[in-house]
Amino acid sequence: MSKYICTTCGTQFAESDEPPSECKICTDQRQYVGWNGQQWTVLDELKQSHRSVVRLEEPGLYGIGIEPSFAIGQRALLVTHPDGNVLWDCIPLIDDDLVEIVKAIGGISAIAISHPHYYTSMVEWSQAFDCPIYLHAADRQWVARPAPAIEFWEGQTKDIGRSRTLIRCGGHFDGGTVMHWPDNANGKGVILSGDILQVVQDRRWVSFMYSYPNLIPLPASAVRRIVDSIEPFEFDRIYGAWWGKVVRRDAKLAVKQSAERYIRAIHED
Repeated sequence: MSKYICTTCGTQFAESDEPPSECKICTDQRQYVGWNGQQWTVLDELKQSHRSVVRLEEPGLYGIGIEPSFAIGQRALLVTHPDGNVLWDCIPLIDDDLVEIVKAIGGISAIAISHPHYYTSMVEWSQAFDCPIYLHAADRQWVARPAPAIEFWEGQTKDIGRSRTLIRCGGHFDGGTVMHWPDNANGKGVILSGDILQVVQDRRWVSFMYSYPNLIPLPASAVRRIVDSIEPFEFDRIYGAWWGKVVRRDAKLAVKQSAERYIRAIHED
């Protein structure tokens, strides 16, 4: 029995004798099956071929990634706080050395994930740190490895400890979530966005898509809902899903202007 991991998206599935017939996340139109067909690995193989990387992003915030790049290639973010650290988004790889590094930083009290493309090996992470996983209930159907630690939340916001709030934006997925962290960016506030707000190559801007690899846009109404969802929160910086994808300053204005630009473009005759 093995817990197979899709090599295209990094999702770990529940234990089975044989690989699943397909990855339901990759057969969805927001993702894709690799050009060589559905392929699988397991965590022990991933530990042999890849290594973890931990970098300080700013005081109190660590990035956790994989080298060489695997599957979608995102990095997770560890938000530290004396009352307990939160792992934002997840990566497929976890090993003993990485667990010890994270424990030295203060461990993990909770895991929160923006959307199903980053569920990956979330249950392995939860078991290593004996902590809950917060997922929006609107994305319940995409969980490939159920576990008692998964707590499905509903509504538009959820407080997950002092100074951290999950905000349902929708868009990319029905339960698409960002996390607000008011303490950092010199006290001006931070949004951790995954790719619900996609920090683009020109890092003064963000974008919004239903599917990024297949270039399917969101309608204007969905973009407006995203902007409206985060409007009550103050923030000056946005951390996207990949190394270096950061809007360093004036991020709230960047979201507003990016939404206006996007809506103008899709409404032009």
